[in-house]
Amino acid sequence: MTKKMLGNPKLTVTPIEEIKEGLNHIVVDSIQYGNQEMIMEKDVAVPMSDGAVLYVNVIRPNKSGKFPVVMSADTYGKDNKPKINNMGPFWPTLGAIPTSSLTPEESPDPGFWVPNDYVVVKVALRGSAKSKGSLYPWGLSEAKDYAEVIEWAGEQEWSNGNVGTNGVSYLAVTQWWVASLNPSHLKAIIPWEGLNDMYREVAFQGGIPDTGFYRFWHDGLINRWPDTEIEDLKEKQKIHPLFDDYWKGKQAILSNIQVPMFVCASWSTQGLHNRGTFEGFKQASSKDKWLKIHGRKEWETYYARESLEQQKDFFDYYLKGIDNDWKDTPKVSYEVRDKFYQGHTKYTSAFPIPNTKETALYLDGHNMTLNDSIPQQTAKVSYDSESEGNDEVRFSTVFDQDTELTGNMKLKLWVSANEAEDMDLFVGIKKLNRQGEEVNFPDFNHIEDGQVATGWLRVSHRELDKDKSTPLQPWHKHERKIKLNGDEIVPVEVEILPSGTLFKQGESIQVVVKASEVVKGNSTPGQKTRYEHDETVNKGIHNIYTGGQYDSHLLVPVIPNN
Repeated sequence: MTKKMLGNPKLTVTPIEEIKEGLNHIVVDSIQYGNQEMIMEKDVAVPMSDGAVLYVNVIRPNKSGKFPVVMSADTYGKDNKPKINNMGPFWPTLGAIPTSSLTPEESPDPGFWVPNDYVVVKVALRGSAKSKGSLYPWGLSEAKDYAEVIEWAGEQEWSNGNVGTNGVSYLAVTQWWVASLNPSHLKAIIPWEGLNDMYREVAFQGGIPDTGFYRFWHDGLINRWPDTEIEDLKEKQKIHPLFDDYWKGKQAILSNIQVPMFVCASWSTQGLHNRGTFEGFKQASSKDKWLKIHGRKEWETYYARESLEQQKDFFDYYLKGIDNDWKDTPKVSYEVRDKFYQGHTKYTSAFPIPNTKETALYLDGHNMTLNDSIPQQTAKVSYDSESEGNDEVRFSTVFDQDTELTGNMKLKLWVSANEAEDMDLFVGIKKLNRQGEEVNFPDFNHIEDGQVATGWLRVSHRELDKDKSTPLQPWHKHERKIKLNGDEIVPVEVEILPSGTLFKQGESIQVVVKASEVVKGNSTPGQKTRYEHDETVNKGIHNIYTGGQYDSHLLVPVIPNN
C-alpha cells in the first residue's frame, strides 16, 4: 500500500488564476491531506481521428512513475470553479460539498486522488472551452471522442495503461455511453447518478414534456458557450413528442457494457437521475458490478469521505491491482429511510431485491383508503383538473406492523375525463407519521420537503411494452397516442420510481393523484432548477373508478423481514 503523505502547512496554495497553459508546479488545498504539491498540465491538446482537437487538464503526482488515470468528461468547462457555486442562491440546500479549489463541479477531486497516486484527467468535450466544434450532448459522437481520449491517456508516459472514469450527472451519462464502446484502456467506471434514457428521464416524464429543468439546462449550455453551435434540445422536444428514432439515438446500448462498475443511485433524484442509474446497473452486461443506493443529497454524498474511500477501494482493485478484498463487498448496499437523513443500511445480492413480495393495496373510493382486497362496491371519485387546490385525491392506509418498501411501485387506475380526450396524471407517494404529519425526504433538485416517490403519465401514452414491463415496473412505449373516446373508462399503469422507506407500525402510506405537480419546485423567476410541467393537456373533471370490476390499486414492493 502507498503511504499517504500529509501536506505541508507551510506551502502556499496556488491560486487558480495563476495556473497557465502548459506545465505548472502547483500546490493544491486538499481537504483530506492538507496542502499538496502536484504537477498540472493545462490545456493539453488531444487529436481526434477526424482532425478535431480536444483539450484536457492533467493533474498528477509530483514524482516520477506510472499511475492509473481517473477521468471525467463533460461540456461544463474543465476550468470552472468548484462547489457548484454558479448555482448559488437558487439552490440553497446543497449540503456540504468539501473539495479542493481545483475541483470542477461534479468531477473527481484532484486533492483526494493525486495524493493517492492517481492521475486526474479532466476532458472538455467537443464544443466546450477550447475544444472547438459542434456540441451534441448525450450521444454517440461524444462517446467516440471520449473513447479516443481514454485510449490516448492509456498510452502516456505517466500512465500505467489503466483508465477509470468517474463523475456525477452529465459526467455519469458520458460514462454509460463510452463504456458501451468498450475502449481497450477503460478498466473500470464509477457512474454516480446519471440518466441514460433522455426521453423518459429528462425531456418527458411519463410522456409529459418537462418545461423546467430540461429547458433550463439547455439554456445554461448556450449561456456557457454562446459562440458554439449547440443542438437545439428544446426544438427537438417540440418536434419529437413521441419516442422515435431521434430519442433512440440518445440512448447508450447498456447491454454492451462489459467493464467493472461501481454505480451509485439515489432515492432522492427522481425525475432526472434515479431511473436511469438503476437501469444502467440492471441492464449492463458487466460481470463485476456493484450498486450503492442512498436517500440523501447528490453532491454531498459523492464528496463525502466514506464515498471517496469506497471509490478508491474499487479503483485500487481494478486500476492498481491491489488485493484489498474489494470483491467481498456486497453487490448491493442500500439505505432504508426512516426520516429525513435518518435510516439504516442493508445489503443484498441484486436489484430489484430478491424475494420482494409484490403486494396490492386496493383503492376504495367510498372511504378514500387503501385495502388488502378489492372493495365489492364500485365507486367513482372525481376532481377538477383546472382548479388549483381541488385538483387531487388521496388514498391512505395505516400499517399494522413495521414494513419496508424498497423498489419500484406501480399505480393501476381506471380513469375517464368528462371534457377531454387526454389526461395528465401526477402521482405522489407520501409517508405520514403516527401523528398524521408528512415525513419529508430530500428530493430532486436538493429540496428538503420531498416525498417518498413520484410518478407521471399522460393517459394517451398508456400503451405498455409487454416484453420490458414487470409487475412492479410498467414500461411505456411512448410510440403513439391513444386518445380517450368520450367518457370511455380505461385502465392505466403509472410507473412510480424506485424508493426505499421503512413504515413503522402505526405510520401511514398515502397515494396522491393530482392534475399538477404534487411537490412544487423552486419558484425563483427564471430559475427552473426542478422539473416542471406547464404544458399539460388537462381539462375539466377527471374520474377514478375503484372497487368491483375496477381493480385500481397500488402495487408495493414489500421486503420480508430477515
